[in-house]
Amino acid sequence: MGRLVHFEIHVEDMERAKKFYEEVFDWKFEDWSEYAGMKYFGAVTGDDSVPGINGALIQRKGPAPETGQPMNGFSCTMGVEDYDSTEKKILDLGGKVALPKYALPGMAWQGYYIDTEGNIIGIHQPDENAK
Repeated sequence: MGRLVHFEIHVEDMERAKKFYEEVFDWKFEDWSEYAGMKYFGAVTGDDSVPGINGALIQRKGPAPETGQPMNGFSCTMGVEDYDSTEKKILDLGGKVALPKYALPGMAWQGYYIDTEGNIIGIHQPDENAK
């Protein structure tokens, strides 16, 4: 079985991306550039006692995705406790709405955003009353 164990987010501006993910999702970063041979920051996304994976920010080697182009790659969705306050942080820090908040009836609130680097990310707040 090929279980997902790590992710990488390609970024143009490393400091801007670190600030975005630190402030929106409270991620912590470790400089792994020496090991990778390039700008590479490990992302600790939560406590090891909670299900999830860690990843990294990697320096983008080409152009950012163009606005309006279809999805071309993986989209990461982060679980959040408060959808609306997380959306506000995303927008306040320069992110944009890609697909507004919608209900997964009886399960959760979901939506997609464009981060400061042009990547699409999702946020997901479990709520059995969503409709």
